[in-house]
Amino acid sequence: MSDFKSSFQSQFKQFDQQFAQNAFLGNLESKTKIPRSYLISAFTFVYLLLTFLNIGGIGQILSNFAGFVLPTYFSIQAIKTTTKDDDMKLLSYWIIFGFLNVIEFWSGAIIYLIPFYWFLKVIFLVYIAIPSTGGAFMIWTKVIEPFYDQFLASRANKTANNLKQSMENASASVATGISRH
Repeated sequence: MSDFKSSFQSQFKQFDQQFAQNAFLGNLESKTKIPRSYLISAFTFVYLLLTFLNIGGIGQILSNFAGFVLPTYFSIQAIKTTTKDDDMKLLSYWIIFGFLNVIEFWSGAIIYLIPFYWFLKVIFLVYIAIPSTGGAFMIWTKVIEPFYDQFLASRANKTANNLKQSMENASASVATGISRH
């Protein structure tokens, strides 16, 4: 039991150090006399509880908020780096996020068939959004890329070539029409 307690205390100390420079949490901590780590934990618990209970349909907005804010922060950080590894992880994330949203839009039944769908989606999105977990890239390499290569790559290339040819033809027609006038 003491190992469990010391592990939690260590994690809370780590939170306090990571968020030491956050002015908002510092102000909140000084007013409430509650350590930052406890405030973060309480906020996370309430957020997940509201998503889990889905009171008034709030689960969807909370799910999309969690799926957008954290990855956007990581994406901005990735754009500022010169490495491509983090870019690949985050591009993989955004493909999965977009795919989930399209599936939800076209198949509302998923929401009713899977118990606690929004809660599970939040957990899943946070897992794949954090670059250090490698979750999004793993799903990309194990599921999406093989599917794309097997079923869509040749069609996508043909479609892209057809579009390119159509645009070149349209461009040539416009140029010919302009030169006549």
